[in-house]
Amino acid sequence: MAIYTVLSRKVLAGFAEDYGLGKLTKTSGVTAGSVSTHYLLETQKGKFFLKIDEAKRRSEAQHELELLLFLRAHGFACPRPLANRDGRFLSDYEGKTVSVCPFIVGTVVTEKDFSLSQLEKTGRALASLHLLGQTYKRPLENRFCFERIADLYPAVKTHLPPHFRHLVHVLDDELNYQAHFAEERLPKGVIHGDLFADNILFRTSKVAAVLDFEAAGHGKFIYDLATAINALCYIDGHYLSDRFDALVHGYQDVRTLSLGEWDAFPNELRFSALRFTITRLKDFFLRPVDAQFRVHKDFRDFFERLQVLRRERSGGMDRLLMAMATGYDYRQYQKVRSQSQPASNLPAHRQGTNGRARVPVPGLTSERRRLQVAH
Repeated sequence: MAIYTVLSRKVLAGFAEDYGLGKLTKTSGVTAGSVSTHYLLETQKGKFFLKIDEAKRRSEAQHELELLLFLRAHGFACPRPLANRDGRFLSDYEGKTVSVCPFIVGTVVTEKDFSLSQLEKTGRALASLHLLGQTYKRPLENRFCFERIADLYPAVKTHLPPHFRHLVHVLDDELNYQAHFAEERLPKGVIHGDLFADNILFRTSKVAAVLDFEAAGHGKFIYDLATAINALCYIDGHYLSDRFDALVHGYQDVRTLSLGEWDAFPNELRFSALRFTITRLKDFFLRPVDAQFRVHKDFRDFFERLQVLRRERSGGMDRLLMAMATGYDYRQYQKVRSQSQPASNLPAHRQGTNGRARVPVPGLTSERRRLQVAH
């Protein structure tokens, strides 16, 4: 979103020397970051990103780097932190932590330009992260869990102008709803928390790297998948079921969603939309910055999603629920498969492609679930 800390060329050259990057030839501020400040450093040895943490304590920044080192050691494609000449991965600048990673060659694809194949590969990458995340035992705080968002909201609310009355009413109501219906007894581990199009690099037809673990923490896997769906499957005011199918299919090629996760899917989509609405409001109203360094991320984008998910406006929610229902295969949870009815004997409307049996998602068609989704 912005360059919050402006560094001179002399200071950047000092960091380049300290990290053994070679002589600095060119620098530029990167305005695409959402929370931290980033600079692209071009040196005799190549290109590097320098990051200044604007929101995290040193211990939190250290935990993020430890996670990246763990993921890299297990073959996951993500940024690789570099150590300085003292062997430390973190440096300091005016009370803020600084880290450096090599530039990763790849292409960022805009949300609209994602192909179904790229969505499927993104789903696989996210599921691979989650499987690795189940084995990661070091502390990793979730800065964007429900409790933290609920604690943040009152401060944001006091800064909103009077003509935001309708928005405030919806956010008040949604927070109350989530407090009563959020399901916490779901599979958890390391989540990315911010899998948007600009955090995925493609090279040829493969995912070259998943970037920006600023929002990573210990949380629900289904929330992470819901955030990716909100980011990549909502185009021009509508959720697109073919995109949802591709992303979820890729995910389940690597990790199968549990019954509870399918049942919680609609609520997690809503909470994800709520989280980004509130944090974007916070960034705009509580973190003023010089306009020349700001790239505005509009909170209305996710407020609009929230309204669709609450069925307060049209936008493909019915199609999304149908995609959930027809994309769910109950057979994978059957312990005795031999007693299940063959797909060829099912009515045509309950058969999937290639004769695969389809049945509604448990809970999604119940009165309780319909009330939760429709509120």
